[in-house]
Amino acid sequence: MKKIFVFSHALEIGGAERALLGLLESFDVSGYEVDLFLMRHEGELMGRIPDKVHLLPPIEEYSCLAVPIADVLKKKQFGIAMGRLTAKKKARDFLKKYAVTGDNGVELEYSHKYTLKYMPEISGTEYDLAISFLTPHYFVSEKVKAKKKIAWIHTDYSHLEVDTESEEKMWGKYDYIASISDKCTEGFLKRFPSLESKIKRIDNIILPSFIISQANSENIETQMPKNNGMTLLSVGRFSNAKNFDNVPEICKMIRETGLDIRWYLIGYGGDEDLIRRKIAEAGMEDYVIILGKKENPYPYIKACDLYVQPSRYEGKAVTVREAQILHKPVVITAFETSKSQLADGFDGVIVPMDNEGCAAGIAAVLRDENLRQRLIDNTKKTDYTNSDETQKIYRLVE
Repeated sequence: MKKIFVFSHALEIGGAERALLGLLESFDVSGYEVDLFLMRHEGELMGRIPDKVHLLPPIEEYSCLAVPIADVLKKKQFGIAMGRLTAKKKARDFLKKYAVTGDNGVELEYSHKYTLKYMPEISGTEYDLAISFLTPHYFVSEKVKAKKKIAWIHTDYSHLEVDTESEEKMWGKYDYIASISDKCTEGFLKRFPSLESKIKRIDNIILPSFIISQANSENIETQMPKNNGMTLLSVGRFSNAKNFDNVPEICKMIRETGLDIRWYLIGYGGDEDLIRRKIAEAGMEDYVIILGKKENPYPYIKACDLYVQPSRYEGKAVTVREAQILHKPVVITAFETSKSQLADGFDGVIVPMDNEGCAAGIAAVLRDENLRQRLIDNTKKTDYTNSDETQKIYRLVE
Protein backbone atom coordinates (compact mmCIF):
# COMPACT_ATOMS: atom_id res chain seq x y z
CA MET A 1 0.00 0.00 0.00
CA LYS A 2 1.27 3.46 -0.92
CA LYS A 3 0.92 6.13 1.75
CA ILE A 4 -0.36 9.65 1.02
CA PHE A 5 -0.35 12.55 3.49
CA VAL A 6 -2.64 15.58 3.06
CA PHE A 7 -2.22 18.82 5.03
CA SER A 8 -4.72 21.68 5.29
CA HIS A 9 -5.84 24.35 7.75
CA ALA A 10 -9.41 23.48 8.82
CA LEU A 11 -12.76 22.62 7.23
CA GLU A 12 -14.76 25.79 7.42
CA ILE A 13 -17.16 26.51 4.58
CA GLY A 14 -15.32 27.50 1.42
CA GLY A 15 -14.61 26.48 -2.16
CA ALA A 16 -11.08 25.23 -1.49
CA GLU A 17 -12.36 23.18 1.45
CA ARG A 18 -15.03 21.56 -0.71
CA ALA A 19 -12.40 20.86 -3.36
CA LEU A 20 -10.31 19.18 -0.67
CA LEU A 21 -13.24 16.94 0.28
CA GLY A 22 -13.66 16.02 -3.39
CA LEU A 23 -9.99 15.04 -3.56
CA LEU A 24 -10.21 12.94 -0.39
CA GLU A 25 -13.35 11.17 -1.58
CA SER A 26 -11.73 10.31 -4.92
CA PHE A 27 -8.78 8.37 -3.49
CA ASP A 28 -8.80 4.61 -4.13
CA VAL A 29 -8.09 3.14 -0.72
CA SER A 30 -7.57 -0.33 -2.16
CA GLY A 31 -4.11 0.84 -3.19
CA TYR A 32 -3.49 3.91 -1.05
CA GLU A 33 -3.60 4.76 2.63
CA VAL A 34 -4.53 8.40 3.15
CA ASP A 35 -3.73 10.42 6.29
CA LEU A 36 -5.25 13.88 6.73
CA PHE A 37 -3.79 16.45 9.12
CA LEU A 38 -5.70 19.63 9.92
CA MET A 39 -4.14 22.46 11.88
CA ARG A 40 -7.49 23.00 13.55
CA HIS A 41 -10.27 20.44 13.94
CA GLU A 42 -12.84 23.13 13.25
CA GLY A 43 -15.43 23.97 10.64
CA GLU A 44 -18.88 23.02 9.47
CA LEU A 45 -17.45 20.50 6.98
CA MET A 46 -15.61 18.35 9.55
CA GLY A 47 -18.42 15.79 9.43
CA ARG A 48 -17.94 15.38 5.69
CA ILE A 49 -14.48 13.80 5.90
CA PRO A 50 -14.77 10.39 4.18
CA ASP A 51 -14.57 7.40 6.53
CA LYS A 52 -11.83 5.89 4.37
CA VAL A 53 -9.49 8.78 5.25
CA HIS A 54 -7.56 8.61 8.53
CA LEU A 55 -7.78 11.94 10.37
CA LEU A 56 -4.60 12.40 12.41
CA PRO A 57 -4.95 13.76 15.96
CA PRO A 58 -4.55 17.50 16.49
CA ILE A 59 -1.25 19.00 17.64
CA GLU A 60 -1.59 21.99 19.94
CA GLU A 61 1.20 24.05 18.40
CA TYR A 62 -0.44 24.02 14.97
CA SER A 63 -3.75 25.25 16.39
CA CYS A 64 -2.06 28.42 17.65
CA LEU A 65 -1.94 30.25 14.32
CA ALA A 66 -5.58 31.25 13.85
CA VAL A 67 -6.42 32.38 17.37
CA PRO A 68 -5.67 35.61 19.30
CA ILE A 69 -2.08 35.79 20.54
CA ALA A 70 -3.45 36.16 24.09
CA ASP A 71 -4.85 32.62 23.77
CA VAL A 72 -1.45 31.37 22.58
CA LEU A 73 0.15 32.83 25.71
CA LYS A 74 -2.49 31.15 27.90
CA LYS A 75 -1.42 27.84 26.38
CA LYS A 76 2.19 28.76 27.32
CA GLN A 77 3.27 28.50 23.67
CA PHE A 78 5.68 31.41 24.12
CA GLY A 79 7.86 30.59 21.12
CA ILE A 80 4.89 30.59 18.76
CA ALA A 81 3.63 33.84 20.27
CA MET A 82 7.04 35.41 19.69
CA GLY A 83 7.11 34.07 16.12
CA ARG A 84 3.69 35.54 15.40
CA LEU A 85 4.62 38.92 16.82
CA THR A 86 7.79 38.91 14.72
CA ALA A 87 5.71 38.01 11.66
CA LYS A 88 3.27 40.86 12.30
CA LYS A 89 6.07 43.41 12.57
CA LYS A 90 7.94 42.18 9.51
CA ALA A 91 4.74 42.04 7.45
CA ARG A 92 3.82 45.55 8.53
CA ASP A 93 7.28 46.78 7.54
CA PHE A 94 7.11 45.03 4.16
CA LEU A 95 3.65 46.41 3.32
CA LYS A 96 4.74 49.92 4.31
CA LYS A 97 8.02 49.75 2.38
CA TYR A 98 6.31 48.70 -0.85
CA ALA A 99 3.11 50.75 -0.26
CA VAL A 100 0.92 47.65 -0.53
CA THR A 101 -2.76 48.54 -0.07
CA GLY A 102 -4.63 45.78 -1.93
CA ASP A 103 -5.09 42.08 -1.23
CA ASN A 104 -1.88 40.49 -0.01
CA GLY A 105 -0.57 37.15 1.16
CA VAL A 106 2.36 38.54 3.13
CA GLU A 107 0.86 38.48 6.63
CA LEU A 108 -0.33 34.87 6.34
CA GLU A 109 2.90 33.66 4.77
CA TYR A 110 5.03 35.31 7.46
CA SER A 111 2.88 33.86 10.26
CA HIS A 112 3.93 30.37 9.14
CA LYS A 113 7.48 31.30 8.17
CA TYR A 114 8.38 32.78 11.55
CA THR A 115 6.66 30.10 13.66
CA LEU A 116 8.08 27.16 11.68
CA LYS A 117 10.99 26.53 14.03
CA TYR A 118 8.64 26.11 17.00
CA MET A 119 6.50 23.45 15.31
CA PRO A 120 6.98 19.74 16.04
CA GLU A 121 7.13 16.98 13.46
CA ILE A 122 3.59 16.11 12.38
CA SER A 123 3.96 12.37 11.86
CA GLY A 124 6.68 9.78 12.32
CA THR A 125 5.55 7.96 9.17
CA GLU A 126 7.45 8.29 5.91
CA TYR A 127 4.95 8.83 3.10
CA ASP A 128 5.21 8.16 -0.60
CA LEU A 129 3.60 11.54 -1.31
CA ALA A 130 2.85 14.52 0.93
CA ILE A 131 0.31 17.12 -0.23
CA SER A 132 0.19 20.66 1.12
CA PHE A 133 -3.27 21.75 0.00
CA LEU A 134 -3.41 25.39 1.14
CA THR A 135 -0.69 28.03 1.26
CA PRO A 136 1.51 28.88 3.13
CA HIS A 137 3.44 25.72 2.42
CA TYR A 138 6.18 25.76 5.07
CA PHE A 139 5.08 22.95 7.36
CA VAL A 140 4.84 20.03 4.92
CA SER A 141 8.23 20.88 3.44
CA GLU A 142 9.92 20.84 6.86
CA LYS A 143 7.79 18.79 9.26
CA VAL A 144 6.69 15.78 7.18
CA LYS A 145 8.84 12.95 5.82
CA ALA A 146 7.93 11.96 2.25
CA LYS A 147 9.63 10.69 -0.90
CA LYS A 148 7.85 13.37 -2.95
CA LYS A 149 6.00 16.53 -2.00
CA ILE A 150 3.48 18.66 -3.86
CA ALA A 151 1.97 22.07 -3.04
CA TRP A 152 -1.28 23.49 -4.45
CA ILE A 153 -2.05 26.85 -6.09
CA HIS A 154 -5.67 27.95 -5.57
CA THR A 155 -5.56 31.64 -6.46
CA ASP A 156 -4.61 34.02 -9.25
CA TYR A 157 -1.23 35.43 -8.23
CA SER A 158 -1.47 38.28 -10.71
CA HIS A 159 -3.95 39.93 -8.29
CA LEU A 160 -2.18 39.15 -5.02
CA GLU A 161 0.71 41.10 -3.51
CA VAL A 162 3.35 38.80 -1.98
CA ASP A 163 6.95 38.80 -0.84
CA THR A 164 8.17 37.21 -4.07
CA GLU A 165 11.67 36.35 -2.87
CA SER A 166 10.39 34.73 0.32
CA GLU A 167 7.62 32.75 -1.36
CA GLU A 168 9.87 31.56 -4.17
CA LYS A 169 12.08 29.83 -1.60
CA MET A 170 8.99 28.30 0.05
CA TRP A 171 7.57 26.88 -3.20
CA GLY A 172 11.01 25.80 -4.39
CA LYS A 173 11.29 23.15 -1.68
CA TYR A 174 8.56 21.06 -3.35
CA ASP A 175 9.04 18.46 -6.08
CA TYR A 176 5.83 19.55 -7.78
CA ILE A 177 3.37 22.45 -7.73
CA ALA A 178 -0.26 21.66 -8.59
CA SER A 179 -2.18 24.36 -10.47
CA ILE A 180 -5.96 24.16 -10.87
CA SER A 181 -6.05 25.98 -14.23
CA ASP A 182 -3.78 27.20 -17.03
CA LYS A 183 -4.61 30.81 -16.13
CA CYS A 184 -3.58 30.16 -12.51
CA THR A 185 -0.31 28.80 -13.87
CA GLU A 186 0.18 31.88 -16.04
CA GLY A 187 -0.34 34.28 -13.12
CA PHE A 188 1.91 32.22 -10.87
CA LEU A 189 4.78 32.04 -13.36
CA LYS A 190 4.71 35.81 -13.88
CA ARG A 191 5.81 35.99 -10.24
CA PHE A 192 7.94 32.85 -10.10
CA PRO A 193 9.26 32.01 -13.61
CA SER A 194 12.05 29.84 -12.19
CA LEU A 195 9.46 27.32 -10.92
CA GLU A 196 7.96 26.45 -14.31
CA SER A 197 9.44 22.94 -14.45
CA LYS A 198 7.62 21.99 -11.22
CA ILE A 199 4.08 22.86 -12.40
CA LYS A 200 1.51 20.09 -12.86
CA ARG A 201 -2.07 20.85 -13.94
CA ILE A 202 -4.49 19.10 -11.55
CA ASP A 203 -8.07 20.37 -11.65
CA ASN A 204 -10.42 20.53 -8.68
CA ILE A 205 -12.34 17.29 -8.22
CA ILE A 206 -16.10 17.69 -7.84
CA LEU A 207 -18.55 14.98 -6.73
CA PRO A 208 -21.88 15.45 -8.57
CA SER A 209 -23.70 12.69 -6.67
CA PHE A 210 -23.04 14.41 -3.34
CA ILE A 211 -24.01 17.85 -4.66
CA ILE A 212 -27.26 16.59 -6.17
CA SER A 213 -28.25 14.68 -3.03
CA GLN A 214 -27.54 17.72 -0.86
CA ALA A 215 -29.50 19.98 -3.21
CA ASN A 216 -32.58 17.83 -2.64
CA SER A 217 -32.18 17.55 1.12
CA GLU A 218 -33.77 20.82 2.30
CA ASN A 219 -36.77 23.00 1.59
CA ILE A 220 -35.52 26.60 1.58
CA GLU A 221 -38.57 28.33 0.08
CA THR A 222 -39.18 30.46 3.19
CA GLN A 223 -35.62 31.85 3.03
CA MET A 224 -35.49 32.34 -0.73
CA PRO A 225 -39.16 32.58 -1.79
CA LYS A 226 -40.27 32.44 -5.39
CA ASN A 227 -41.84 35.78 -6.24
CA ASN A 228 -43.05 37.06 -9.56
CA GLY A 229 -39.55 38.29 -10.31
CA MET A 230 -36.34 36.39 -10.97
CA THR A 231 -33.94 35.10 -8.31
CA LEU A 232 -30.17 35.60 -8.56
CA LEU A 233 -27.66 33.95 -6.24
CA SER A 234 -23.96 34.37 -5.45
CA VAL A 235 -21.97 32.23 -3.00
CA GLY A 236 -18.54 32.99 -1.57
CA ARG A 237 -16.49 34.58 1.17
CA PHE A 238 -17.35 38.19 1.90
CA SER A 239 -13.96 39.44 0.73
CA ASN A 240 -12.53 41.89 -1.78
CA ALA A 241 -11.88 39.10 -4.29
CA LYS A 242 -15.57 38.17 -4.57
CA ASN A 243 -16.70 41.77 -5.28
CA PHE A 244 -20.01 41.41 -3.42
CA ASP A 245 -19.71 45.04 -2.32
CA ASN A 246 -20.66 46.05 -5.89
CA VAL A 247 -23.70 43.77 -6.06
CA PRO A 248 -26.12 46.39 -4.63
CA GLU A 249 -25.27 48.93 -7.33
CA ILE A 250 -25.37 46.30 -10.08
CA CYS A 251 -28.73 45.07 -8.78
CA LYS A 252 -30.10 48.61 -8.76
CA MET A 253 -29.00 49.17 -12.37
CA ILE A 254 -30.70 45.93 -13.47
CA ARG A 255 -33.92 46.85 -11.70
CA GLU A 256 -33.88 50.28 -13.33
CA THR A 257 -34.15 48.53 -16.71
CA GLY A 258 -37.55 47.21 -15.62
CA LEU A 259 -36.49 43.71 -14.54
CA ASP A 260 -37.88 42.53 -11.20
CA ILE A 261 -35.02 40.69 -9.50
CA ARG A 262 -33.87 39.73 -6.03
CA TRP A 263 -30.21 38.92 -5.49
CA TYR A 264 -29.28 36.62 -2.60
CA LEU A 265 -25.78 36.35 -1.10
CA ILE A 266 -24.56 33.29 0.80
CA GLY A 267 -21.29 33.50 2.72
CA TYR A 268 -19.45 35.21 5.55
CA GLY A 269 -16.31 37.26 6.07
CA GLY A 270 -14.75 40.59 6.88
CA ASP A 271 -16.54 42.57 4.16
CA GLU A 272 -20.05 41.95 5.52
CA ASP A 273 -20.35 45.41 7.09
CA LEU A 274 -19.17 47.01 3.84
CA ILE A 275 -21.72 45.03 1.82
CA ARG A 276 -24.55 45.98 4.19
CA ARG A 277 -23.53 49.63 3.97
CA LYS A 278 -23.55 49.46 0.17
CA ILE A 279 -27.00 47.84 0.24
CA ALA A 280 -28.32 50.73 2.32
CA GLU A 281 -26.63 53.38 0.14
CA ALA A 282 -28.23 51.89 -2.98
CA GLY A 283 -31.63 51.54 -1.32
CA MET A 284 -31.61 47.82 -2.13
CA GLU A 285 -32.61 46.47 1.30
CA ASP A 286 -35.57 44.59 -0.19
CA TYR A 287 -33.69 43.31 -3.22
CA VAL A 288 -30.17 42.31 -2.10
CA ILE A 289 -30.58 39.82 0.74
CA ILE A 290 -27.71 38.42 2.79
CA LEU A 291 -28.51 34.85 3.86
CA GLY A 292 -25.20 34.41 5.70
CA LYS A 293 -23.20 31.24 6.21
CA LYS A 294 -24.82 28.03 4.93
CA GLU A 295 -23.28 24.61 5.49
CA ASN A 296 -25.35 23.33 2.58
CA PRO A 297 -25.64 25.96 -0.19
CA TYR A 298 -26.89 23.51 -2.81
CA PRO A 299 -30.68 23.82 -2.27
CA TYR A 300 -30.27 27.57 -2.77
CA ILE A 301 -28.28 27.07 -5.97
CA LYS A 302 -30.92 24.63 -7.21
CA ALA A 303 -33.69 27.15 -6.48
CA CYS A 304 -32.18 30.22 -8.17
CA ASP A 305 -32.96 31.34 -11.71
CA LEU A 306 -29.44 32.57 -12.39
CA TYR A 307 -26.14 31.91 -10.61
CA VAL A 308 -23.75 34.89 -10.71
CA GLN A 309 -20.04 34.97 -9.80
CA PRO A 310 -19.16 38.71 -9.88
CA SER A 311 -15.55 38.28 -8.71
CA ARG A 312 -12.63 40.67 -9.15
CA TYR A 313 -10.33 37.65 -9.39
CA GLU A 314 -10.45 33.87 -8.92
CA GLY A 315 -8.25 30.81 -9.15
CA LYS A 316 -11.17 28.68 -10.25
CA ALA A 317 -14.49 29.19 -8.50
CA VAL A 318 -15.78 25.84 -7.21
CA THR A 319 -19.28 27.31 -6.82
CA VAL A 320 -19.51 27.98 -10.57
CA ARG A 321 -18.82 24.33 -11.31
CA GLU A 322 -21.34 23.27 -8.65
CA ALA A 323 -24.01 25.49 -10.21
CA GLN A 324 -23.33 23.94 -13.60
CA ILE A 325 -23.63 20.45 -12.11
CA LEU A 326 -27.07 21.51 -10.84
CA HIS A 327 -27.86 22.69 -14.40
CA LYS A 328 -28.19 26.39 -13.66
CA PRO A 329 -27.47 29.18 -16.17
CA VAL A 330 -24.30 30.91 -14.97
CA VAL A 331 -22.91 34.42 -15.42
CA ILE A 332 -19.37 35.34 -14.37
CA THR A 333 -17.36 38.54 -14.68
CA ALA A 334 -14.35 38.78 -16.98
CA PHE A 335 -11.72 38.13 -14.31
CA GLU A 336 -8.30 37.00 -15.51
CA THR A 337 -9.05 33.27 -15.27
CA SER A 338 -12.68 33.46 -16.46
CA LYS A 339 -12.09 31.68 -19.78
CA SER A 340 -10.72 28.67 -17.95
CA GLN A 341 -13.93 28.56 -15.88
CA LEU A 342 -16.50 28.08 -18.65
CA ALA A 343 -17.06 28.29 -22.42
CA ASP A 344 -18.61 31.72 -23.02
CA GLY A 345 -22.02 31.31 -24.63
CA PHE A 346 -21.99 27.51 -24.24
CA ASP A 347 -22.32 26.65 -20.54
CA GLY A 348 -22.21 30.17 -19.13
CA VAL A 349 -21.80 33.82 -20.04
CA ILE A 350 -18.86 36.14 -19.30
CA VAL A 351 -19.83 39.79 -18.72
CA PRO A 352 -17.67 42.92 -18.24
CA MET A 353 -16.14 43.62 -14.84
CA ASP A 354 -17.35 47.22 -14.50
CA ASN A 355 -20.74 47.69 -12.83
CA GLU A 356 -22.54 49.13 -15.86
CA GLY A 357 -21.24 46.44 -18.20
CA CYS A 358 -21.95 43.72 -15.65
CA ALA A 359 -25.51 44.95 -15.12
CA ALA A 360 -26.15 45.18 -18.87
CA GLY A 361 -24.73 41.68 -19.43
CA ILE A 362 -26.82 40.10 -16.67
CA ALA A 363 -29.96 41.93 -17.87
CA ALA A 364 -29.41 40.61 -21.41
CA VAL A 365 -29.22 37.03 -20.11
CA LEU A 366 -32.33 37.49 -17.98
CA ARG A 367 -34.27 38.79 -20.99
CA ASP A 368 -33.18 35.95 -23.27
CA GLU A 369 -35.07 32.83 -22.22
CA ASN A 370 -33.75 30.85 -25.20
CA LEU A 371 -30.16 31.60 -24.20
CA ARG A 372 -30.75 30.51 -20.61
CA GLN A 373 -32.33 27.27 -21.78
CA ARG A 374 -29.39 26.64 -24.12
CA LEU A 375 -26.95 27.14 -21.25
CA ILE A 376 -28.95 24.69 -19.12
CA ASP A 377 -29.10 22.10 -21.91
CA ASN A 378 -25.34 22.33 -22.47
CA THR A 379 -24.57 21.75 -18.80
CA LYS A 380 -26.52 18.50 -19.11
CA LYS A 381 -24.25 17.42 -21.96
CA THR A 382 -21.02 18.18 -20.08
CA ASP A 383 -19.10 16.01 -17.62
CA TYR A 384 -17.88 18.22 -14.77
CA THR A 385 -16.59 15.48 -12.47
CA ASN A 386 -12.84 15.61 -13.24
CA SER A 387 -12.64 12.25 -11.47
CA ASP A 388 -9.67 11.18 -13.60
CA GLU A 389 -7.57 13.99 -12.08
CA THR A 390 -6.71 11.62 -9.21
CA GLN A 391 -4.80 9.49 -11.72
CA LYS A 392 -2.34 12.37 -12.14
CA ILE A 393 -1.60 12.20 -8.42
CA TYR A 394 -1.14 8.44 -8.57
CA ARG A 395 1.37 8.87 -11.40
CA LEU A 396 3.38 11.24 -9.22
CA VAL A 397 3.40 8.64 -6.45
CA GLU A 398 4.46 5.85 -8.79
